[in-house]
Amino acid sequence: MSQRGKATPAKRRAPSAAEPAVAPTAAIPPAAITPPSGDGKEPRRRRRATALEERIGYRFKDIALRDSALTHISALKGGRNRGASYQRLEFLGDHVLGLVISDALYRNFPKADEGELSRRLADLVRKETCAEIARSIDLGAAILLGSSEAHAGGRKRPAILADVCEGLIGAVYLDGGYPASEALVERLWEVRIKATAPPQRDSKTILQEWAQARGLPTPVYREVGRTGPAHYPEFHIAVQLPNFAPAEGSGRSKRSAEQEAAAAMLTRERVKPRRDG
Repeated sequence: MSQRGKATPAKRRAPSAAEPAVAPTAAIPPAAITPPSGDGKEPRRRRRATALEERIGYRFKDIALRDSALTHISALKGGRNRGASYQRLEFLGDHVLGLVISDALYRNFPKADEGELSRRLADLVRKETCAEIARSIDLGAAILLGSSEAHAGGRKRPAILADVCEGLIGAVYLDGGYPASEALVERLWEVRIKATAPPQRDSKTILQEWAQARGLPTPVYREVGRTGPAHYPEFHIAVQLPNFAPAEGSGRSKRSAEQEAAAAMLTRERVKPRRDG
């Protein structure tokens, strides 16, 4: 074949100075590609959490702390660490709350004795009060729940609201230190802390006095169950009086569970609590 008949390979044109050379594109393994979320849940959760920050007047630096404080154990998939829920933060927040309230009461009621301060403290840190605070800031809207718990009305359950409220306080303490958690508690509890009305007397005392006025013996409290992990149990206590059906209460300590049981019996029997003074 003549030279003219041979196929001549095409010459590559060198890129001009104004035309940068393009590096070959490496194939991206499919496993490395994260598909966009189609349910829109993550952006919605972030918006709700951000809205909560605006309502409480605190912006988290560590978003992971905030998210843990708002995550219920039912939302953790598979074998994930329970520490990713609010439980550990609730433990911390409970004690931070007690310290902040104790200090505020000491300063606001200089003439109150130890007994009155203790009763005021118990009234302000009880689960019902924490649940009321949670409702006032619409905390339930920001809680991350598993589908079954959410469908069962978990966002409105007083026990969950109270626990997450304490978890949020613990998260603020870790994120911003004691001054930040103190400012948060005083801001949310301010009206209740400064209330001049005598504190409500504790339910066990009221029930005991009510029973004695009717010639009944002292109420008997017994543990009827215990749930949760061994290091952080929830106690279930029943209170008994002759000729009355038992009433039950739950709490993170036996003492708080007994108070809840007494309160349940008082409510059932329509006994109105009175305040000291």
